[in-house]
Amino acid sequence: MSPTLILIIAIVLIVLFVWSTYNALATGKVRIKEAFSGIDVQLKRRVDLVPNLISTVKGYAKHEKELLENVTKARSSLMNASSTHEKAVSDNMLSSALKSLIGISEAYPDLKASKNFLALQEELSDIEAKIAYARQFFNTNVSGYNSTLVNFPGSVIGNLFGFKQEEFFEAAGAERKNVEVKF
Repeated sequence: MSPTLILIIAIVLIVLFVWSTYNALATGKVRIKEAFSGIDVQLKRRVDLVPNLISTVKGYAKHEKELLENVTKARSSLMNASSTHEKAVSDNMLSSALKSLIGISEAYPDLKASKNFLALQEELSDIEAKIAYARQFFNTNVSGYNSTLVNFPGSVIGNLFGFKQEEFFEAAGAERKNVEVKF
């Protein structure tokens, strides 16, 4: 085999390797966007459910005005969040407020037995499970992408083409604590 042919084969292999690694990183970015879109859809479903939940609870818990205002503020914050970090923080605020809101049902037996409230609570529980799955799917994609980006040769190729690590969708400290409901 001639040295020229060996050189051409080596260059072709390097180009194919760089191309393959670049495509893996680009595909990872697309998967992360898709996964984030899944979180966004579920967060929107939850945001849309909140007004119904609040109006159902309002009739029973008139003196829980501050709690209802907190839920409304957290909902508004989530609707206006744009970055992954802002959405995660706002989502954690809304989760905490909703847990408190659901917790007050214990003090109102009529509310607890209300068909509307039970249906809304079940819907909210379903949405929370879907949000948890969507977060997990997003974080799995971010983990795979970031791993490719920090390992050799992905780190070299990633830096060469300007790829950056992505943020995980993390639960804040408030979501990791038990919610305390006081009356």
